[in-house]
Amino acid sequence: MVQPGLLLWSVRRAVLGSAKPALLGLKSIKGSCHNFCTAASKDVTYKELKNLLNSKNIMLIDVRETWEILEYGKIPGSINIPLVEVGHALQMNPRDFEDKYNEVKPSESDKLVFSCLAGVRSKKALDTAISLGFNSAQHYAGGWKEWASYEFSENKQGN
Repeated sequence: MVQPGLLLWSVRRAVLGSAKPALLGLKSIKGSCHNFCTAASKDVTYKELKNLLNSKNIMLIDVRETWEILEYGKIPGSINIPLVEVGHALQMNPRDFEDKYNEVKPSESDKLVFSCLAGVRSKKALDTAISLGFNSAQHYAGGWKEWASYEFSENKQGN
């Protein structure tokens, strides 16, 4: 989705050449783009996620719909907050968060990792979290599909 300010700036740039946005009365989008552009470096691998879960030093949030988790399963230790609820959930007061999700609400400095089926929704959740100040947030791009394939492969080899 193109930000309205970015679109306007692009149109004006095309019309007026290389005039600076500030000269045109537009705000710079550098700060808002920074969060989304750097989010790509916040991917967690399967092995990193396993280590983080073993350290009990993260909150893993599965942003799939509840029916998906019931039907297909979830990564052990994850909590379910569907993508449509993530922004609201991260802004809830701690008591309401705990009542709804049976977990202590994370602070902005806590390590959060988002997961979903294959990394698309978790990336959206990551962008939302970063925009709300959760700068230590990451996402597991492999999602449930990758997790299940690794876990099945490991369990099969162990037998």
